[in-house]
Amino acid sequence: MNWRAIAFAAALLLAGCERQPDAPRVRAETAEAVFVWPGVHPAPEIKARTVYLLDGEVRRDGAARLHRLRMGIPRLPGRTLWLVVRAERLDWTDATRAAILADLAQWRAAGNEVAGLQVDFDAATKGLSGYAAFLKDLHARLPRDVRLSITGLMDWSANGDPRALAQLAGTVDEVVIQTYQARSTIPGYEAYFAKLANFPIPFRVALVEGGEWQAPPGLETHPMFRGYAVFLLGRERRWGEVRFRTRRSSG
Repeated sequence: MNWRAIAFAAALLLAGCERQPDAPRVRAETAEAVFVWPGVHPAPEIKARTVYLLDGEVRRDGAARLHRLRMGIPRLPGRTLWLVVRAERLDWTDATRAAILADLAQWRAAGNEVAGLQVDFDAATKGLSGYAAFLKDLHARLPRDVRLSITGLMDWSANGDPRALAQLAGTVDEVVIQTYQARSTIPGYEAYFAKLANFPIPFRVALVEGGEWQAPPGLETHPMFRGYAVFLLGRERRWGEVRFRTRRSSG
């Protein structure tokens, strides 16, 4: 019996059974853009140039009105802000839109550079056409110097109606594609991004702080890719760093 050969085979088997190293964990210090929800206090080392700030919610229950969540008016000179409204419904009234526009005006009057409004709404892939109609109407009511951003699901790239996506392309200035649920990266995200080749809208990719992330092939060279945005959890992180290659957008 060739014990040396058996030992060598056993070593190969053990090596194959070893757990593969995890993907790098997301750190916000190197990100160009971050999401900041009320109650989260970014660490001093976070120097993101673009900041998405949640202002309020349009909730499912009761009248369709803006429930403000942020205390006071932000003052962040030297950064580009997006005022974020999280929506659970789309039957906005004139009063709803007026409240949002009033907040935009106040943020700008405080000396902030405000790029525009972001709507955070989980539109189902099969409902993209109706969502596009809502956004077209909203865009028409915004001042010309207020850009429109939306969050999007990864499934849009894989299964979205090309006609609905084309409608969105003519209405919104960017889509921020979410890759996480709660505090974790959604498994299998690579398969969704593999179908992104014909996505017609400028987009960022939203990552959760501390989540696993390895950029899929071709993502960072996509002609519509505008970089990453990290959703801050407000806890100190000491994981291995993901360094981001970003492409500067116009805002």
